[in-house]
Amino acid sequence: MDIVVKGRNVEVPDHYRQHLADKLHKIERYDHKIIRWEVELSHERNRRQSDHCQRVEVTCVSRGPVVRAEACAGDFYSALDQATAKLEARLRRAADRRRVHRGRHAPVSVAAATSGLPTPELPAEPVVVRARTAVRELNEFDDDAPWHIARCKEHMAVPMTVDDALFQMELVGHDFFLYLDKDSGRPCVVYRRRAYDYGLISLVA
Repeated sequence: MDIVVKGRNVEVPDHYRQHLADKLHKIERYDHKIIRWEVELSHERNRRQSDHCQRVEVTCVSRGPVVRAEACAGDFYSALDQATAKLEARLRRAADRRRVHRGRHAPVSVAAATSGLPTPELPAEPVVVRARTAVRELNEFDDDAPWHIARCKEHMAVPMTVDDALFQMELVGHDFFLYLDKDSGRPCVVYRRRAYDYGLISLVA
């Protein structure tokens, strides 16, 4: 198991790396297909945020879905404790889901429950959204924009169902998740509303 640790304007001492390895080793029992851990430490320089100035983000990369958790605290040890607690809960949830799907009591998916509903006609070719290309165009033609794009990411578009998209969103701890719908071929976004209510946005040409 590889552990990649990097700090943003932060030097990571050896004793913290060892403490980090011990923490991660305890929770890897939930997934025996882990390839590597990616850990990023950063420091908030704003003095008003002193109680939450140390941030730790942990990402678990395995043959299954990517699982991520982050936390902020007054020191890196407390932030790590909070992040690994979230990560352990999400890994346990993923392990429970695998056990349910192997058994005979798998729940009915949203796609199966709504398969009889009529769907509008789709264009002959699916719409493909390339985020990085769009960002380059904005930077070239609108240099005086009041906003600033700090980070651009491209992800492989693996077709999935609504259920899978919601599950992936919960594993990474985000409030939204962009995916390519397996049934319609459309780019879609699921997002959290309140409690266990979710929303779904689809793009139509």
